[in-house]
Amino acid sequence: MQDSPIVLTTLAGLSTGLGGLLAVLCPPSERLLAASAGFAGGVMLTASLADLMPEALAFYGGYLPPLACGGAVVSLLTLGMLTAGLLGRLLPEEAALAAHYGKSKDPARAAAMRTALVTGLALLLHNFPEGVLTFFAGTADPSLGLRTAAAIALHNIPEGLAVAVPFAYATRRRTAGVLAALVSGLAEPLGAVLAWLFLRRLFTPGFLNGTVVLAAGVMVWVALAQLLPGALHPAHRTAGILGAAVGCLLMLLGIAALP
Repeated sequence: MQDSPIVLTTLAGLSTGLGGLLAVLCPPSERLLAASAGFAGGVMLTASLADLMPEALAFYGGYLPPLACGGAVVSLLTLGMLTAGLLGRLLPEEAALAAHYGKSKDPARAAAMRTALVTGLALLLHNFPEGVLTFFAGTADPSLGLRTAAAIALHNIPEGLAVAVPFAYATRRRTAGVLAALVSGLAEPLGAVLAWLFLRRLFTPGFLNGTVVLAAGVMVWVALAQLLPGALHPAHRTAGILGAAVGCLLMLLGIAALP
Protein backbone atom coordinates (compact mmCIF):
# COMPACT_ATOMS: atom_id res chain seq x y z
CA MET A 1 0.00 0.00 0.00
CA GLN A 2 1.32 3.40 -0.84
CA ASP A 3 1.81 5.65 2.16
CA SER A 4 1.24 9.02 0.52
CA PRO A 5 -2.45 8.60 -0.48
CA ILE A 6 -3.29 7.20 2.96
CA VAL A 7 -1.53 10.10 4.68
CA LEU A 8 -3.34 12.63 2.49
CA THR A 9 -6.69 10.99 3.16
CA THR A 10 -6.06 10.88 6.91
CA LEU A 11 -5.05 14.54 7.06
CA ALA A 12 -8.12 15.54 5.04
CA GLY A 13 -10.38 13.57 7.36
CA LEU A 14 -8.83 14.84 10.57
CA SER A 15 -9.36 18.44 9.46
CA THR A 16 -12.85 18.04 10.95
CA GLY A 17 -11.01 18.40 14.24
CA LEU A 18 -10.15 21.99 13.32
CA GLY A 19 -13.86 22.69 13.14
CA GLY A 20 -14.23 21.02 16.50
CA LEU A 21 -11.55 23.27 17.97
CA LEU A 22 -13.58 26.29 16.91
CA ALA A 23 -16.38 25.03 19.15
CA VAL A 24 -14.00 25.22 22.12
CA LEU A 25 -13.81 28.99 21.70
CA CYS A 26 -17.52 29.52 22.38
CA PRO A 27 -19.36 28.53 25.58
CA PRO A 28 -22.32 26.23 24.77
CA SER A 29 -25.73 27.92 24.84
CA GLU A 30 -29.16 27.41 23.32
CA ARG A 31 -28.57 30.32 20.95
CA LEU A 32 -25.30 28.79 19.76
CA LEU A 33 -27.04 25.44 19.42
CA ALA A 34 -29.71 26.96 17.16
CA ALA A 35 -27.05 28.69 15.08
CA SER A 36 -25.10 25.44 14.85
CA ALA A 37 -28.16 23.47 13.74
CA GLY A 38 -28.84 26.05 11.03
CA PHE A 39 -25.17 26.04 10.08
CA ALA A 40 -25.10 22.24 9.78
CA GLY A 41 -28.33 22.24 7.78
CA GLY A 42 -26.95 24.85 5.41
CA VAL A 43 -23.71 22.92 5.02
CA MET A 44 -25.48 19.64 4.27
CA LEU A 45 -28.03 21.05 1.84
CA THR A 46 -25.40 23.03 -0.06
CA ALA A 47 -22.94 20.13 -0.20
CA SER A 48 -25.67 17.79 -1.43
CA LEU A 49 -27.45 19.98 -3.96
CA ALA A 50 -24.62 22.21 -5.20
CA ASP A 51 -21.74 19.73 -5.17
CA LEU A 52 -22.66 16.05 -5.03
CA MET A 53 -25.79 16.08 -7.19
CA PRO A 54 -24.38 18.05 -10.17
CA GLU A 55 -21.35 15.75 -10.31
CA ALA A 56 -23.55 12.66 -10.27
CA LEU A 57 -25.86 14.06 -12.95
CA ALA A 58 -22.86 14.88 -15.13
CA PHE A 59 -21.42 11.39 -14.67
CA TYR A 60 -24.60 9.41 -15.34
CA GLY A 61 -25.55 11.80 -18.12
CA GLY A 62 -22.57 10.47 -20.06
CA TYR A 63 -24.11 6.98 -20.10
CA LEU A 64 -27.87 7.50 -19.95
CA PRO A 65 -30.41 9.66 -21.79
CA PRO A 66 -31.56 12.71 -19.80
CA LEU A 67 -34.80 11.26 -18.42
CA ALA A 68 -33.20 7.98 -17.40
CA CYS A 69 -30.28 9.86 -15.85
CA GLY A 70 -32.61 12.04 -13.81
CA GLY A 71 -34.69 9.05 -12.78
CA ALA A 72 -31.64 7.10 -11.64
CA VAL A 73 -30.26 9.98 -9.58
CA VAL A 74 -33.65 10.81 -8.03
CA SER A 75 -34.16 7.14 -7.15
CA LEU A 76 -30.79 6.94 -5.42
CA LEU A 77 -31.44 10.23 -3.64
CA THR A 78 -34.82 8.94 -2.44
CA LEU A 79 -33.22 5.72 -1.24
CA GLY A 80 -30.70 7.74 0.75
CA MET A 81 -33.49 9.79 2.33
CA LEU A 82 -35.43 6.65 3.23
CA THR A 83 -32.28 5.16 4.73
CA ALA A 84 -31.78 8.26 6.86
CA GLY A 85 -35.39 8.10 8.03
CA LEU A 86 -35.03 4.46 9.04
CA LEU A 87 -31.72 5.06 10.79
CA GLY A 88 -33.27 7.97 12.65
CA ARG A 89 -35.95 5.67 14.02
CA LEU A 90 -33.24 3.38 15.41
CA LEU A 91 -31.62 6.18 17.42
CA PRO A 92 -32.81 6.85 20.99
CA GLU A 93 -35.70 9.26 21.35
CA GLU A 94 -35.18 12.52 23.20
CA ALA A 95 -37.10 11.25 26.24
CA ALA A 96 -34.71 8.31 26.56
CA LEU A 97 -31.67 10.53 26.14
CA ALA A 98 -32.97 12.93 28.77
CA ALA A 99 -32.72 10.14 31.34
CA HIS A 100 -28.94 10.37 31.05
CA TYR A 101 -28.82 13.94 32.30
CA GLY A 102 -29.76 13.44 35.93
CA LYS A 103 -32.78 14.73 37.76
CA SER A 104 -33.04 17.84 35.63
CA LYS A 105 -33.83 15.79 32.51
CA ASP A 106 -32.92 18.83 30.47
CA PRO A 107 -34.89 18.51 27.21
CA ALA A 108 -32.60 20.95 25.40
CA ARG A 109 -29.56 18.80 26.14
CA ALA A 110 -31.42 15.66 25.09
CA ALA A 111 -32.44 17.30 21.82
CA ALA A 112 -28.85 18.44 21.29
CA MET A 113 -27.51 14.93 21.78
CA ARG A 114 -29.97 13.48 19.29
CA THR A 115 -29.06 16.21 16.80
CA ALA A 116 -25.38 15.44 17.36
CA LEU A 117 -25.91 11.71 16.80
CA VAL A 118 -27.92 12.20 13.62
CA THR A 119 -25.51 14.80 12.24
CA GLY A 120 -22.47 12.70 13.08
CA LEU A 121 -23.96 9.62 11.43
CA ALA A 122 -24.84 11.54 8.28
CA LEU A 123 -21.35 12.99 8.01
CA LEU A 124 -19.77 9.59 8.61
CA LEU A 125 -21.69 8.27 5.61
CA HIS A 126 -20.74 11.35 3.61
CA ASN A 127 -17.04 11.20 4.50
CA PHE A 128 -16.59 7.54 3.56
CA PRO A 129 -16.76 8.03 -0.24
CA GLU A 130 -14.70 11.21 0.11
CA GLY A 131 -11.93 9.10 1.61
CA VAL A 132 -12.12 6.67 -1.29
CA LEU A 133 -12.02 9.57 -3.76
CA THR A 134 -8.96 11.13 -2.13
CA PHE A 135 -7.15 7.81 -1.98
CA PHE A 136 -7.72 6.92 -5.62
CA ALA A 137 -6.88 10.45 -6.76
CA GLY A 138 -3.59 10.30 -4.86
CA THR A 139 -2.82 6.84 -6.21
CA ALA A 140 -3.42 7.87 -9.82
CA ASP A 141 -1.73 11.29 -9.63
CA PRO A 142 0.04 12.59 -6.48
CA SER A 143 -0.50 16.23 -7.42
CA LEU A 144 -4.21 15.63 -8.03
CA GLY A 145 -4.40 13.78 -4.73
CA LEU A 146 -2.82 16.72 -2.93
CA ARG A 147 -5.27 19.20 -4.46
CA THR A 148 -8.22 16.94 -3.71
CA ALA A 149 -7.13 16.40 -0.10
CA ALA A 150 -6.64 20.14 0.43
CA ALA A 151 -10.07 20.97 -0.97
CA ILE A 152 -11.81 18.27 1.06
CA ALA A 153 -9.95 19.38 4.19
CA LEU A 154 -11.23 22.92 3.62
CA HIS A 155 -14.86 21.93 3.51
CA ASN A 156 -14.45 19.39 6.33
CA ILE A 157 -13.79 22.24 8.77
CA PRO A 158 -17.40 23.53 8.85
CA GLU A 159 -18.61 19.93 9.00
CA GLY A 160 -16.53 19.37 12.13
CA LEU A 161 -17.99 22.49 13.71
CA ALA A 162 -21.50 21.26 12.90
CA VAL A 163 -20.86 18.04 14.83
CA ALA A 164 -18.89 19.54 17.72
CA VAL A 165 -21.31 22.22 18.93
CA PRO A 166 -24.31 19.97 19.75
CA PHE A 167 -22.04 17.37 21.37
CA ALA A 168 -20.40 20.05 23.50
CA TYR A 169 -23.79 21.45 24.51
CA ALA A 170 -25.29 18.05 25.36
CA THR A 171 -22.32 16.83 27.39
CA ARG A 172 -21.28 20.22 28.80
CA ARG A 173 -17.73 19.29 27.78
CA ARG A 174 -16.13 21.10 24.88
CA THR A 175 -13.46 18.42 24.54
CA ALA A 176 -16.24 15.93 23.78
CA GLY A 177 -17.25 18.11 20.85
CA VAL A 178 -13.69 18.11 19.50
CA LEU A 179 -13.46 14.32 19.82
CA ALA A 180 -16.82 13.88 18.09
CA ALA A 181 -15.64 16.04 15.20
CA LEU A 182 -12.45 14.00 14.89
CA VAL A 183 -14.36 10.71 14.90
CA SER A 184 -16.67 11.90 12.13
CA GLY A 185 -13.60 12.57 9.98
CA LEU A 186 -12.09 9.13 10.60
CA ALA A 187 -14.51 7.70 8.04
CA GLU A 188 -12.24 9.10 5.32
CA PRO A 189 -9.07 7.13 6.12
CA LEU A 190 -11.30 4.15 6.95
CA GLY A 191 -12.82 4.38 3.49
CA ALA A 192 -9.37 4.53 1.95
CA VAL A 193 -8.10 1.48 3.86
CA LEU A 194 -11.19 -0.59 3.06
CA ALA A 195 -10.98 0.44 -0.58
CA TRP A 196 -7.40 -0.77 -0.77
CA LEU A 197 -7.81 -3.98 1.21
CA PHE A 198 -11.19 -5.32 0.15
CA LEU A 199 -13.18 -3.20 -2.24
CA ARG A 200 -10.91 -2.13 -5.08
CA ARG A 201 -12.83 -4.17 -7.63
CA LEU A 202 -16.19 -2.83 -6.46
CA PHE A 203 -15.24 0.84 -6.48
CA THR A 204 -15.96 1.55 -10.11
CA PRO A 205 -16.82 5.15 -11.00
CA GLY A 206 -20.50 4.20 -11.30
CA PHE A 207 -20.56 2.53 -7.89
CA LEU A 208 -18.74 5.42 -6.22
CA ASN A 209 -21.05 8.02 -7.75
CA GLY A 210 -24.05 6.00 -6.61
CA THR A 211 -22.67 5.94 -3.07
CA VAL A 212 -22.20 9.69 -3.20
CA VAL A 213 -25.84 10.23 -4.22
CA LEU A 214 -27.02 7.97 -1.40
CA ALA A 215 -24.95 10.04 1.04
CA ALA A 216 -26.48 13.20 -0.42
CA GLY A 217 -29.96 11.79 0.21
CA VAL A 218 -29.05 11.06 3.82
CA MET A 219 -27.79 14.61 4.33
CA VAL A 220 -30.83 16.21 2.69
CA TRP A 221 -33.14 14.26 4.98
CA VAL A 222 -31.13 15.06 8.10
CA ALA A 223 -31.05 18.75 7.21
CA LEU A 224 -34.79 18.97 6.51
CA ALA A 225 -36.09 16.64 9.21
CA GLN A 226 -33.71 17.26 12.11
CA LEU A 227 -31.46 20.28 11.80
CA LEU A 228 -33.45 23.09 10.23
CA PRO A 229 -36.60 22.53 12.33
CA GLY A 230 -34.44 22.89 15.44
CA ALA A 231 -32.69 25.94 14.05
CA LEU A 232 -35.99 27.69 13.33
CA HIS A 233 -37.41 27.33 16.83
CA PRO A 234 -39.12 30.65 17.63
CA ALA A 235 -36.90 31.37 20.64
CA HIS A 236 -33.74 31.64 18.54
CA ARG A 237 -34.99 31.84 14.96
CA THR A 238 -32.66 34.69 13.97
CA ALA A 239 -29.57 32.80 15.15
CA GLY A 240 -30.73 29.70 13.26
CA ILE A 241 -31.32 31.62 10.03
CA LEU A 242 -27.95 33.34 10.26
CA GLY A 243 -26.27 30.01 10.95
CA ALA A 244 -27.90 28.44 7.90
CA ALA A 245 -26.84 31.35 5.70
CA VAL A 246 -23.24 31.18 6.92
CA GLY A 247 -23.19 27.40 6.43
CA CYS A 248 -24.38 27.75 2.84
CA LEU A 249 -21.85 30.45 2.03
CA LEU A 250 -18.87 28.69 3.60
CA MET A 251 -19.70 25.42 1.90
CA LEU A 252 -19.97 27.20 -1.45
CA LEU A 253 -16.46 28.55 -0.85
CA GLY A 254 -15.28 25.02 -0.12
CA ILE A 255 -16.93 23.70 -3.27
CA ALA A 256 -15.31 26.46 -5.32
CA ALA A 257 -11.92 25.29 -4.05
CA LEU A 258 -12.41 21.74 -5.32
CA PRO A 259 -10.11 20.89 -8.24
